[in-house]
Formats: sequence, structure tokens, C-alpha cells
Amino acid sequence: MHVVLVAEDEPLILMAAADHLTEEGFQVLEARHAEEALAILAVKSADVHVLFTDVQMPGELDGVALSHHVSGHWPWIGLLVTSAYLAPHGKGLPAGCRFLPKPYNRSDVVLHIRELIKAA
Repeated sequence: MHVVLVAEDEPLILMAAADHLTEEGFQVLEARHAEEALAILAVKSADVHVLFTDVQMPGELDGVALSHHVSGHWPWIGLLVTSAYLAPHGKGLPAGCRFLPKPYNRSDVVLHIRELIKAA
């Protein structure tokens, strides 16, 4: 079973994403902010296939910084970043990272995750 780590600070969005991905056959790990995602990855990085993260989250790291950190430390993990704001052009996203604007179609999330897993 493929494992997706979802990092999202909005509880209802996190719950909806986790429920949908579980229904689609993924094992889902949940993080409410980047620091929690890093704590999960410190223990379970070998099992994680894709990180699906929001850009805007509380704490020292946003989703863009988190995706760069994950890319540098765990390059096998596919990256899918989302935001209700414009795509993060200033900081840029890591190579191979995908961006999906909010509001997103849940089937698009699944499609991107499956493609990231195939590309790994």
C-alpha cells in the first residue's frame, strides 16, 4: 500500500483529504504543520511515497520550505503542493514538485499522487 503524508493546518480540509485518499486505497499519515510532518518523516520516511502539503501553515516552515527540505533529505518522496493563493514563484518549488491550486478537484489530487508514485 502506498503511503501519503498530508500536511494541512485546516482540520476539515485535512480530514476530507485523508478520508478521500484512504477511500482511494492509500495509507494516510496526517500532519497539522510542517514541524509535525518532519517529525513523522524522521521516523517513517522510508515508508512515505508522497507528501501532499499546503503552502500556508503555522510555524517556522511553510509548505514550500517543507517541500525543499523533503526533497533534499528524502528525494524518493514525491511532492504535491497546494495553495489557495498564487503558485509560489518567488521561492520556487523543488524539481519534480507539482503544484495544484485550491480549490482542487479531489480526483486531480489522486491523479497527481498516482503519477508521482509511478515516476519514482
